[in-house]
Amino acid sequence: MENKTHRKYVLSPSILAADFTRLGEEIKAVEDAGATYLHVDVMDGIFVPSISFGMPVIASIRNCTKLIFDVHLMITEPERYVEDFINCGADIITLHLETLKEPEKVIALLRSKHVKVGLSVNPKTNIEEVFPYLHLVDMVLIMTVQPGFGGQKYLDYCTEKIVTLYEQIKKSNLMVDIEVDGGINEETLPIVLEAGANVIVAGSSVFRGDVHSNAKRFRQKIEEFIPVSNN
Repeated sequence: MENKTHRKYVLSPSILAADFTRLGEEIKAVEDAGATYLHVDVMDGIFVPSISFGMPVIASIRNCTKLIFDVHLMITEPERYVEDFINCGADIITLHLETLKEPEKVIALLRSKHVKVGLSVNPKTNIEEVFPYLHLVDMVLIMTVQPGFGGQKYLDYCTEKIVTLYEQIKKSNLMVDIEVDGGINEETLPIVLEAGANVIVAGSSVFRGDVHSNAKRFRQKIEEFIPVSNN
């Protein structure tokens, strides 16, 4: 498959896997290692089984970093809260298509607030369901594990979903990022890059062990995939 030279390749470390007793320090470590995004998973215990964190945590870390806050809302009725997340510092807000009754309406609201918009789908959701909205969004997030828990194994059948989405974006002549989240490590990273992903969420693989070294290594591997002419 051809290299996707027209898109920016990004590492988005997921703080769900971070040590919350050292959160500020670990965020600084990934920033110093060259990451440009910070992935923030918000879970409500309803749409997914787990509960994570919300606006107060995001607001508390906003002032300690210049990273782009890539906020992933795994919650029911997200339209009730999107303005609150914008106000506390979100730069990108990704909503699950499965939670939206009127996707166009919520996307329009986010557009009016001048934040980037993402749509996410669970592993069992057909990727074709996002096609009607591709021209309205900046990014599609493909969950490559069942959402709600970190440290899961990458689901191999999701690779074909990445390929299908990339081909549709290319066919439609759109500039839409493809983000992947779940089970991304040094073995699965080249698989998702080759399939067409360009925004890479990594949690346990970054935040377990030496955070700075892990983030730097992941960033370098992502950059190595890009042809020299695009650096």
